[in-house]
Amino acid sequence: MGSLGWSRLQFGFTITYHYLFPQLTMGLALVILVLKALSLASRGRKPEYDELARFWAKIFGINFGVGVVTGIPMEFQFGTNWARFSDYSGGVIGLTLAMEGMFAFFAESAFLGLFLFGEKKLGPKGHFFAGFMVFLGSWLSGYFIIATNAFMQHPVGHAIDARGRLVLDDVGAYLFNEWVFWQYAHTMSAAVITGSFVFVSVAAYWALMGQHEKHARTALRLGVVIGLVACMTQLFPTGDQHGKLVAEHQPVALAAMEGKFESSTHAELAIIGQPNVEERRLENPIYVPYVLSFLAYGSFGATVKGLNDFPRELWPDNVELLYFAYHVMVGLGTLLFAVMAGAFVLLRKGRLYTFRPALWVLMLAFPFPYIATTAGWMTAELGRQPWLVYGLLRTAHGTSPRVSAGSVAFSTLGYMGLYALLSLLYVFLVGRAVAKGPETTAPHEREREEEKEASDDASEAEEAR
Repeated sequence: MGSLGWSRLQFGFTITYHYLFPQLTMGLALVILVLKALSLASRGRKPEYDELARFWAKIFGINFGVGVVTGIPMEFQFGTNWARFSDYSGGVIGLTLAMEGMFAFFAESAFLGLFLFGEKKLGPKGHFFAGFMVFLGSWLSGYFIIATNAFMQHPVGHAIDARGRLVLDDVGAYLFNEWVFWQYAHTMSAAVITGSFVFVSVAAYWALMGQHEKHARTALRLGVVIGLVACMTQLFPTGDQHGKLVAEHQPVALAAMEGKFESSTHAELAIIGQPNVEERRLENPIYVPYVLSFLAYGSFGATVKGLNDFPRELWPDNVELLYFAYHVMVGLGTLLFAVMAGAFVLLRKGRLYTFRPALWVLMLAFPFPYIATTAGWMTAELGRQPWLVYGLLRTAHGTSPRVSAGSVAFSTLGYMGLYALLSLLYVFLVGRAVAKGPETTAPHEREREEEKEASDDASEAEEAR
């Protein structure tokens, strides 16, 4: 494997690992904001809302810290491994990458500090505002990153200068690229699914262990409702509309995702099968007639092009991996919706908290949103190949020509070792926080108790003397 292969592996590994953390922080940001809103609405009569918000803010803080550490190597790779890509497109994508760091990241980090440590000084409304700014910062950060990726998927708003490099021509077209809206909505609904499943998983664990009953009941009710809404929007309209954009602008990617080699009208949807690229056919398929034409173009009679209609050099580099990543994403998305829908039915019947099989399912289901989002990211990035900037710059032409394969391999192995140690630390910190559970005493009350204990200790010491 040469320098190109190692550079792709390194970026794929680092971004996959990194995104495990931002997706949870973006999902939890909404959950925490809802908890703070409910606390304000209850006027302090239900302290479990604030107590849950404080608990999950700690988990948020741990994820945020690890996300920052794991995000830094990706920034370096633009210069170390992808110098020609940075030189070619930096005049465009540099705008959103800079805006993400200068505005969204600093807002999120500054107000996260206020949210974690300033509740007493800020008061209920000020603390809610800090939570809102954390939410806004994290979701703006996601928008700027998605806007960058959307340009690579569907480049608009640019021009080519005299030296053959991309420059911004229309900032509005770039920032509000039609691809951005649906990709962003799809990504953020997926983040909320991850956040809600983790939120509900911990609540289910408390319920099964007989711990923190009031908090577990509250979290189950809230998390199931948020999760069900997010699962519904993930399938429709965000997934549906994003798929239509792929069909319109990247038809070769759609054909590979579906394992479709021959063009046809009334195209069938492959539920399962194994693509045989050498023989250009899908083996052992299970089809649903006409559905693909409707999903892709809104008409059962629409023509869906197959891979054979495109030159071989324009096919995605790994059709098999793309096909299976796409089907894993769709399959898990459907399964997650079914889990949340079933939990919602039990919730409405008042049986969710006492029906242990459902609690076990909710507790053990939290890894699957991570798998689904990873498969979704792979679908988007593999589908864009062989282009770095679709139709403008091939992946093979975006590397750093003077960086050897050995150097990239060495740094890749180093990242893997470092991230393994980081994973152990992360699991330890989060596990300890979950085992301890939410604190049931408000910060100002806890301070008064600590002051009283200190006064009592001083009095006892004085009496002893």
